[in-house]
Amino acid sequence: MHFTVQFFLAYSYWILFGWVLAEQLGVPLPSTPIILTAGAFTATHHLGIGAIVLAVMSACALADSIWFRLGSRFGSPVTRWICRFSLEAASCVRKTEDILTRHGPVALLFSKFIPGLNTMAAPLAGQSKMKYRVFLMYDMAGSFLWAASLVLIGRFFGDVIRRNESILHWLNRSAVGLVILVAIGLLIGRLIRQQQFLRKIRTLRIEPSELKAMMDRGDHPYIIDLRHPLDILPDPRILPGAVQLRPHELIARNSEIPRDRDIVLYCTCPSEATSAKIALSMRRFGIERIRPLRGGFDGWKEQGYPLVEIIVAEAELPPDTRLALNV
Repeated sequence: MHFTVQFFLAYSYWILFGWVLAEQLGVPLPSTPIILTAGAFTATHHLGIGAIVLAVMSACALADSIWFRLGSRFGSPVTRWICRFSLEAASCVRKTEDILTRHGPVALLFSKFIPGLNTMAAPLAGQSKMKYRVFLMYDMAGSFLWAASLVLIGRFFGDVIRRNESILHWLNRSAVGLVILVAIGLLIGRLIRQQQFLRKIRTLRIEPSELKAMMDRGDHPYIIDLRHPLDILPDPRILPGAVQLRPHELIARNSEIPRDRDIVLYCTCPSEATSAKIALSMRRFGIERIRPLRGGFDGWKEQGYPLVEIIVAEAELPPDTRLALNV
C-alpha cells in the first residue's frame, strides 16, 4: 500500500473533518471526491461508515453554526461577502433565498446537495431570524442525508472495485492522488464557468453615475428592483421610480416591459449576478436596451445617491421571519 494511502487511512477522520469544514466555511475545496473515497475504503474495512458520517456532520455543524450566528448578527453584509468570493456567484444568494422562502427550514434538508446553497443557506437562515434549535435540527438532518448518501455511493463502488484485484492494486497506490486531481479539476471547472459568466456581463453594466446622469437629464430609464424581501428588510429603500419585480415575474411579464426606454436592473449580489442573468435572458425576448447596475443597490447607496423609503410586505417573507417581526 502506497504511503499516501497509508497516511490517509491513518488520519482519515481528521482529514475528512478539516476538508469538509474548510469547504463549508467557503474555501473552494470540493469535498465530494474525498467523502466518496472514504466510503470506498469502508469496503475493505479500513474505515467505518458511522465514523465517516460523524466526522462530516461534526464539520458541518461547526461551520454552519458559525455562519448562522454571523448571518443573525450582521445580516446581508455577510451574505454579500460570501457572494463576492463565491464560485457560484451566478445563483448563490437568489437561489437560496427563493428556496428558503418557498420551503422554510425544510430547505436545509437538501441544501447540501446543491452547489452554492451549501454555504449560503446557514447565514441566510440566520438572517431570516430562524430559531437556532430549528435550524440545527434540520441542518443536521440534511448533513446526515448528504454524508450518508455519498458514503454509501462510495461503498458501492468500493465493493465493485474489491472484486477486481488489478484495479484495487492500482487504487491502493494512486487513490489519494486521484482524489486531489479530481478536486483540482472541479475547482478549475468552477473558475472557468465563473470567468465566462463575468466576461458576458462586463460589457452590459451601467455605472451608478451614468444612471444618475440619465435620471437628471429626464431620460426616464425604466428601473427594476429584483431584490428578495430578505434583502430589502434591513434597509427598506429603493431607487427613485424603481418597480419591484421578482425575476420570474419579470420574465413572465416581458411583454409589458417598454422597448423604447433604457431598462436598468439591480439586485444585491456584488457581482450583479441576478441582474446580469436576467438581462441576458430578457435579450432573448428582443429587449436590447437592458443593463445591470454595477454594484447593485449597495453601489448606488455608497455613492450617496437618493433612495426612497418603502414598506416591506410581510406576506412575502419566510414564516420564521414573519413570526420574529411580530414578537
